[in-house]
Amino acid sequence: MKRLALVSALAVALGCADEETCAGLNCDSLPGEEFSADVTAVRASGSPGAYTFSVTIQSPDTGCDQYADWWEVLTPEGELLYRRILAHSHVDEQPFTRSGGPVDVEESAHVVVRAHMSDGGYGGMAFTGSVGSGFSADPSLTSGFAPELSKVSPLPSECAF
Repeated sequence: MKRLALVSALAVALGCADEETCAGLNCDSLPGEEFSADVTAVRASGSPGAYTFSVTIQSPDTGCDQYADWWEVLTPEGELLYRRILAHSHVDEQPFTRSGGPVDVEESAHVVVRAHMSDGGYGGMAFTGSVGSGFSADPSLTSGFAPELSKVSPLPSECAF
């Protein structure tokens, strides 16, 4: 409700009659609001030590200025096991799924899977679980979990589009 009021106020301030008539205004990226990429599903296939992860992400992509730029697999202690760089925004493809690997984990190893926004960092919904028992959303993980990994290679070199 608060968001709708803010969008309405912004629309009025910009001379728009309502949100629909502001087609050129990106109402999902208002100044000062934090944006994050949410992991919505995780699947893994393969064999121990060489799994392929397929991760589905929902993100407020607007182009190279704001997009989900990677997803990663971590230990519960915050050690980076694998990072899949996303080379471009997915404005017209939401949610989207991308696969990556091999991820060197055992079937029973508990891991964290999360996504990163180019301009918002970490903070969206992460998933936890194992290849053997499956993965589920874990709302207890916040942007404060292993934030230093945002500076660890590999990192995106540029956004294609």
